[in-house]
Amino acid sequence: MKIYGAAVSPFVRKLMVYCAETGLAYDYTPTFPLGPDGQDPEFLKASPLGKIPAIEDDGFTLADSSAIVHYLEAKHGFGLLPVGAQDRGTAVFFDEVADTSLTAVVGTIFFNRVVAPKFMGRDGDLAAADVAEKETLPPLLAKLEKLMPAQGGFLVGDKFTLADISMASVFVNLKYGGVSVDGAAYPRLAAWLAGIWARPSFAAQMAMEAKIVG
Repeated sequence: MKIYGAAVSPFVRKLMVYCAETGLAYDYTPTFPLGPDGQDPEFLKASPLGKIPAIEDDGFTLADSSAIVHYLEAKHGFGLLPVGAQDRGTAVFFDEVADTSLTAVVGTIFFNRVVAPKFMGRDGDLAAADVAEKETLPPLLAKLEKLMPAQGGFLVGDKFTLADISMASVFVNLKYGGVSVDGAAYPRLAAWLAGIWARPSFAAQMAMEAKIVG
C-alpha cells in the first residue's frame, strides 16, 4: 500500500499510527497538497479533491483518513473499530469530533504558527491563533474533559481503538502549536493523552515528525 500525505497532518498521522498498531506495511510518498507536490498526477488520481491522506492499494485508490481506515478494517479485520453497535457508534463519534470540532480549533493554531511560516514562507495570522488558544479552545477542552476515562485508559470501553488514535493525533498538532493540555485544569484529558502518546506507535511517529517540525 502507498500512502500520500504530509506526516504532520493529523489525518495522515492517524493513518500512519493505525498502520503501526496493526503492523500493516506501507510506502510513504510525502505530499503537501497546498504546494507543488499537490499537482502530482499520481496523487491527484488517488485523491481527485486533493485530500490527504490518500492511498493506492493493489490498484484501488481512496482518500480521507476515516474512509481509508474503514476500508482497511473491512479488508483486514484488525479490530480497531469495535464490533458492538454502541461501542462502534462511540468510536465513530470520537473520530468525527477529532476531525471536525477539535481540528477546527487546533488547525487555526497550528496553521498560523507552524504551517504558514515554516512550510509556506509567509506570516500566519497570529492574532487568530491567539484567539483560538485563549477563547475557543478552553470551553472545548472542558467539554472533552467530561468525556474522558477516569483512570487514563481508553475512550471506548477497555480497548484501544480508532477513537484514541484520532483524538490523540489532533493533540499532537496542538503541541506543535505551542499549547499543552493543563493537567491541573483537565486532569483526565491530560492523563489519557499521556498514556496514548506513550504507546510505541505514537512515540515513533512523533520522533519522526520532530525532524520535520524542529
